[in-house]
Amino acid sequence: MDIPVETVTDIVLRLRAIDVKEGDTDPDSGSNPIDDGSTDVLTSGTDDATESEVRGAIAGLDDDARAELLALLYIGRGDMEPEEWGEAVRFARERESVGEGAVKELLSAPDAGDLLEEGLDAMGLTPELPQA
Repeated sequence: MDIPVETVTDIVLRLRAIDVKEGDTDPDSGSNPIDDGSTDVLTSGTDDATESEVRGAIAGLDDDARAELLALLYIGRGDMEPEEWGEAVRFARERESVGEGAVKELLSAPDAGDLLEEGLDAMGLTPELPQA
């Protein structure tokens, strides 16, 4: 595996920041945080850079690293085994053909951050992630 564990860890943390957010639960917000129970703290808004940061981090990777990131997702999800690493990377390259495939697949996968961490673990690599 050539993608640095630190790079995967950074993406895991960014994906988890998206996972904890909810849809717009207070569309008519105009009150202060004390009055509304701080409902806007964990909701996505138009000025929230988290998703664009994830998109930028993944898009900034080269083709091989994006393919390996997807391969980790497949292994973490149980679609493939660690022993099938080469096949997982080849499959990921096919799916990632236009460069936006990894971004879409990772952002649409529920708990993608956890799955990437499980993929690293299955590969015998331990990311240094803060415990929740």
